Amino acid sequence: MEKILFAYDDIFLKHDTGEHPENLKRLIAINSILSKSEYAEYIEKIQPRKADKTDILRIHDENYIDSVAKRIAEGDTWLDIDTNVSADSVEAAYSAAGAGLTCADKIISGEFRRAFCAVRPPGHHAEKMHSMGFCIFNNIAITAKYLKEVHGIEKILILDWDVHHGNGTQHSFYDDPSVLFVSLHQYPFFPGTGTKEETGAGKGVNYTLNFPMDAGSHDNDYFKAFNERILPEINRYNPDFILISAGFDAHAHDPLASINLSTNAFAEFTKMALSVAHHADGRVISFLEGGYNLEVLTDSTLAHLETMITF
Repeated sequence: MEKILFAYDDIFLKHDTGEHPENLKRLIAINSILSKSEYAEYIEKIQPRKADKTDILRIHDENYIDSVAKRIAEGDTWLDIDTNVSADSVEAAYSAAGAGLTCADKIISGEFRRAFCAVRPPGHHAEKMHSMGFCIFNNIAITAKYLKEVHGIEKILILDWDVHHGNGTQHSFYDDPSVLFVSLHQYPFFPGTGTKEETGAGKGVNYTLNFPMDAGSHDNDYFKAFNERILPEINRYNPDFILISAGFDAHAHDPLASINLSTNAFAEFTKMALSVAHHADGRVISFLEGGYNLEVLTDSTLAHLETMITF
């Protein structure tokens, strides 16, 4: 058994989006199911530190960071057509960005090897200059930069299995060979990026790998992509650290997409990621992204966490 970190802060519930699909009920549901796990004693709950502005600046433009704070302080409730905010959303976003940094520090110190960041707002759509798709700051990209610049990690894998393409994460590292970005996502679909022809630029060519999946794809379609392409590429890359954008909205019962994955698929994805984690001394941090049917979100999250503990 492997004890894992579970980074969470009540401030995430104060990011009040009302009846928006990405709402506080998601984390309430996830927290409520933890005690039901037979492995609950292996889940170490921690309160993350808030990211500093310096941490956010590694990915986002200062004018954007300042404009988010200003607009929310002035009472704006929408940063863009999809991203709803409230008075406490800035503080929540700084804490969401800090969760990965807190876990990174503890893992680098050798205290733990695996962590899950139960955060909101999510992050993988957030671009350098703007919010997008429910996301304010790109939590996983900020953590990757922190690992590189503060802890000297040379090669990082970012694996994104959210049903929506992680455009913000891709753009953050599109010309950077020190980050291998791998994404499986429904296509064509929001946000419109993520074709297989998008493979990177400059020195980063072939360090972005997109696997667009047709609507209606099921477990075996994803397993085939993992086994035939993704796992061999990860083994070839030999990463020093693994980060996962763990969205659970590719589930067959999720209301916002048209992929037909089972709950067990997320356990299998986790096993496959952990099967190559020996390259990274077992060091893995996953981040909550999408998942909007509360029942399957909690079941899928629990499957992910229990696999991190038992595999």
